[in-house]
Amino acid sequence: MNAKYVIIVPDGAADNPLDCFDGKTVIEAAETPNMDRIAADGRQGVVQTVPAGMTPGSDVAMMSLLGYDPAKSYTGRAPIEAVAQQIPLGVDDWVFRCNLVTCADGAMADHSAGHISTQEALELVTELKASLGGPGVKFYPGVSYRHLCVISGMDFSKVTTQPPHDIIGQKVSKHLPKGRHADRLKELMAKSQQLFDNHPINRVRRDLGENPVSTIWLWGHGQKAALERFSKKYGKHGAAITAVDLVRGLARLVGFDLIPVEGATGYIDTNYAGKGQAAIAALEKYDLVFVHIEAPDEAGHSGNPQHKKRAIELIDKFIVGPVYDAIQKYEQYRILVMPDHPTPVEVRSHVSEPVPFVLAGTGVKGVLKKPYCERNSFESGFSIENGSDMMEFFLKL
Repeated sequence: MNAKYVIIVPDGAADNPLDCFDGKTVIEAAETPNMDRIAADGRQGVVQTVPAGMTPGSDVAMMSLLGYDPAKSYTGRAPIEAVAQQIPLGVDDWVFRCNLVTCADGAMADHSAGHISTQEALELVTELKASLGGPGVKFYPGVSYRHLCVISGMDFSKVTTQPPHDIIGQKVSKHLPKGRHADRLKELMAKSQQLFDNHPINRVRRDLGENPVSTIWLWGHGQKAALERFSKKYGKHGAAITAVDLVRGLARLVGFDLIPVEGATGYIDTNYAGKGQAAIAALEKYDLVFVHIEAPDEAGHSGNPQHKKRAIELIDKFIVGPVYDAIQKYEQYRILVMPDHPTPVEVRSHVSEPVPFVLAGTGVKGVLKKPYCERNSFESGFSIENGSDMMEFFLKL
C-alpha cells in the first residue's frame, strides 16, 4: 500500500504573544486538542518559509511549503492566480492582482472592501471591463475582492508595487506604484476611483454601513509562471483543497487536482467540516492531500484576535481531528500542520519569521511532548532553514 500524506495549512496562524490572551499567542490561547495530540505523538519544529530578501507573501511562503525554491522559481503573485483562472498569458503580457479596496482620509482602510461579496464585485469588475478595458488592458473577475488585470505591450519589470494588506492605516500616496510605466497603473487606479465613486453598489454599501469600494489597487505583478510537476519532482500524486486562487494556481502549476468544497469561502465563515471530509475522501485516491484554510490570515489582517482564535479552533475540530483519525488507518502515513507565514494581529500584515510546525506518522519519533505552539516549536531545537527542504523531509519515510 502506498503511503498517505496530508498537509494542513492554517494560513497566517502564527502570531506573537498578546495582552488580550495574558501573554499567550493565538495558537496557545486556542483550544487545539488535535494539534496537541499530533504534537504528543510526533514532533514540533520551526521552518523558515520566506527566503532572505523576499517579501513575506503567501505566494512565496506557500511555494516553499510545497517544496519549490521561490528564489529560483517565483515570478510574481498574479501570474500564479492567472493559472488558477486559466487565463492564457503571452510573452508581452503582464498580469497584476487587482484588489477592490477601501481608502479613507487618504489612507488604506481595508484591503478587501469589507470582504465584498463575489456578486457585488462581479458588477464592479464588469463596469471596469466596459469603461477601462480594451486593447492592451483586460480585467478578469475573481472571488470577493481578489481580481486580475492583464496589461500588454509595456515592460513593467522596473515597477515596484505594494500589497494593500501591508499598508493598512498608511497614506496611500506613499505606496503608489513606482518606476518605469508606473504612470499607466496610477492612471487606471485613478480612473477606477472616478468610476466607483457614485456607483449603485457603493451607494447601497454606504447605506448599509459597509465599506465602499474606493478604487482598484494593482500589485503583485509578473509574467507567465511555470513549475516542475510534483509527480516528477517528488514521485507523488496530489490534490488540493482551497478557496483562494493563489493556492489553486500553485496547485495547477505543480499538477495537483483541485477538489471543490461547497461553502468554502476563503473567510472565517468557510465550510470547515466540508474541507475535512473532502480531505478524508481524497486520501482514498491520492498520495498527498493539501488542505488550505485562509481564515486565520484574514483575521490577522483585520486585527481581530478573537476571530483568529475561533478559526484555529474550528480548523482543529473539523479538519485536523477527523483527518488525523482517518489517516491512521493506512499502513504508512504522515500528517503535517503548519502555517505558511505569521500574520500577527497587532501588525495586521505578513512577517518573515519562521513558522511552527507539528508532524506525526510513520518513522516520526516524539521529542518534546508539549502542546503545539510557537514557544514549544522553538524550544524543540528542530529547525529547517530553507522552507523548500521541508517537503523532502516530510515525504521521506
